[in-house]
Amino acid sequence: MGAGLLQRGWRLAVAESCTGGLVGHWITQQPGSSAYFVGGVIAYADAVKQGLLGVSPNSLAQWGAVSGPVALEMALGAQRRLGVEAAVSVTGIAGPGGGTPHKPVGLVFVGIALPGERWVWRARWDGNRAENKQHSAQFALERLAWLLRV
Repeated sequence: MGAGLLQRGWRLAVAESCTGGLVGHWITQQPGSSAYFVGGVIAYADAVKQGLLGVSPNSLAQWGAVSGPVALEMALGAQRRLGVEAAVSVTGIAGPGGGTPHKPVGLVFVGIALPGERWVWRARWDGNRAENKQHSAQFALERLAWLLRV
């Protein structure tokens, strides 16, 4: 992933909700990540999603915080606010509570914004809270790596 960003001269930011900073943590575990990673926003509360990332109140009302449209708006907001070419977002329900029949525990959406490209993925995990966070962070980084494959 880092090589793909460096090859393009792109910088990366993250916007995380249910992963609580785990994606950013894993990125910074890689030696040399300061060459492409600028930082991120842990937007756990809807007010932070709106205020810092520019997520529309209408999107939150219509789709909910755990949705594809909000994941995409989070990624676009991180891209814009942190002035980067690439941004990854994660929003979901890590558990053990908070799930509903329509949005069960383990549901996650990943958004990625690249120059001229926008992507959203939906996934569902069956683990405990820690496992769901780990699966979500790994999935987000794998999707980004897939898009940046060199």
